[in-house]
Amino acid sequence: MSHGSSQGHRVTVIVDNGSNPFELGVATELFGLRRPEIDVPWYDFTLSAALPAVRMHAGMFTLSDVAGLDAVDAADTVIVPNRPDPLVEPAPEVLEAIRRAAGRGARLVSFCTGTFTLAAAGVLDGRRATTHWRWAKAFTARHPEVRLQPDVLFVDDGDVLTAAGSAAALDLGLHLIRRDHGAEVANTVSRRLVFAAHRDGGQRQFVERPVPAVPDASLGSVLAWAQERLDRPLTVADLAARAAVSPATLHRRFTAQLGITPLAWLTAERVALACRLIERGELRFDMVARLSGLGTASNLRARMRRQTGLSPLAYRRRFGTGAEPAPAG
Repeated sequence: MSHGSSQGHRVTVIVDNGSNPFELGVATELFGLRRPEIDVPWYDFTLSAALPAVRMHAGMFTLSDVAGLDAVDAADTVIVPNRPDPLVEPAPEVLEAIRRAAGRGARLVSFCTGTFTLAAAGVLDGRRATTHWRWAKAFTARHPEVRLQPDVLFVDDGDVLTAAGSAAALDLGLHLIRRDHGAEVANTVSRRLVFAAHRDGGQRQFVERPVPAVPDASLGSVLAWAQERLDRPLTVADLAARAAVSPATLHRRFTAQLGITPLAWLTAERVALACRLIERGELRFDMVARLSGLGTASNLRARMRRQTGLSPLAYRRRFGTGAEPAPAG
């Protein structure tokens, strides 16, 4: 089953007693709301449940008039429920619906402790996944057959994707939109949300540190300055000089505030710019590499494969204007 376009792409969220309303809101905001400012067909969005009425976490409210689990059988992407107590087994009918979806090739997604639900359904055996850091040890003890990556925001394992926590659900959701529609559309959605357009899934979930007596200065100005100069041979030393700090201090600030090193941030921004250039119709990959600051077409290929899973040619075929790119050189 193809997930490269959301034309008629059906997203179904399974809700269960105790489901987290924030994560339900994330899914609804990203996939359920119509976006007239984006000139592409959006997702068909449905809530489903095994019960006729579902009490959300802490009994805050009850959802009724929700579709039954038969909606899962028609979905292209299934978002499974998190568990308020992940050690309590999900309902058998929910697990069976997830297994049926996996069997026919639907894309499976979990937020936070929803990874326990996927694992209980048996669809994570031998695969990479993540969950909230607080539950990582319990998850590994309960599901040693899963290759848990406990210190990342989200894991994209192809047709199964898992997010570490509630805020990371936004990162994973934008990643899915980027996969389906490209960087331009994902950036438009992130601007609407007033949320960071791209946080790589490999970033750490959190950084433990004492609260400083005087907060670090914001990185906003130096980030904006660098984003306007990505085509230039910027280095970490250049960013540090702009921020009027040493490279070591800049490294500490990036790690503390963004959970990523200055070099990794710079590379991710350059790849994102390269994606936008390809989507806008730039045909020459050597020109894309130069304008994005990645230097050469070979470095562009290597960086894009690592960050998007696609070569520049494959990315153009999925998200570009339809024209074949000219060879580099």
